[in-house]
Amino acid sequence: MNKEMAAQAGKKNGFIAALDQSGGSTPKALKDYGIDASAWSSDAQMFDLVHQMRTRIITSPAFTGDKIMGAILFEQTMDRDIDGIPTAQYLWENRHVVPFLKVDKGLADKKDGAKVMKPMPDLDALLKRAVIKGIFGTKMRSVIDAANPVGIKAVVDQQFEIGKQILAHDLVPIIEPEVTISIPDKAAAEDILLAEITKHLDGIPAGKQIMLKLTLPTKANLYKSLTQDPRVLRVVALSGGYSRDDANEKLKHNDGMIASFSRALTQGLSAGQTDAQFNAELASTIDSIFDASSRKIAA
Repeated sequence: MNKEMAAQAGKKNGFIAALDQSGGSTPKALKDYGIDASAWSSDAQMFDLVHQMRTRIITSPAFTGDKIMGAILFEQTMDRDIDGIPTAQYLWENRHVVPFLKVDKGLADKKDGAKVMKPMPDLDALLKRAVIKGIFGTKMRSVIDAANPVGIKAVVDQQFEIGKQILAHDLVPIIEPEVTISIPDKAAAEDILLAEITKHLDGIPAGKQIMLKLTLPTKANLYKSLTQDPRVLRVVALSGGYSRDDANEKLKHNDGMIASFSRALTQGLSAGQTDAQFNAELASTIDSIFDASSRKIAA
């Protein structure tokens, strides 16, 4: 493991830029960026366009390790280049941003109020490639849609089982059991989730650490105990559909958590902007998310 990356991932002020929209979410990401579906006629063209968008973000002057701790990449982004340099290598060597890789293959159908991840039969091969490419850690997402103990247990069981598989490749897994922000029993679901995660931490192999990516909780500082656990390298927050302003405000009330925003990061960016407009908008966004990740308010 790269010790310099580990130090930055664990201690540095800043946030994680989530640039990992995959096949299902790419059309919406492009539409929000001002590129309509009529602009492509194949998946290959669509992924070319989204790589151009991500390249524009990553090469922007404000996108550096000064305020961005890490970035989560989609598999195709890892396999592509920026300015002739493999993306993960470019991120670390040119931007000093720690590269992570999204490894899940999407969600299974809902059962017991939750969606576990689809099977990942080729995960070991992907993890071996990730190590060669210079990736530091991984991310995988499940979804919790109800305060159902059976469904939440299934999500956390699977996340930690696969997390151990990732740890065996000397990569740091970001475990992401997202709680849907619109459900009426969100606070109750988060209480159950915290208990399940806490139980599973005892199974982390000695000398290893995981990261957690969690929905901003209804109760401020609910996850503070996780941020202080030595088996947890970092706890990061997902925006989950909150606007950037709302997500930033909620984040300020959660000690020890930093942001890992996707939609909230790209909000306001457009293909039609000049480079000066684009860079100014992205710099302003980065400043606001960095501030929320760094400045905390007593709950």
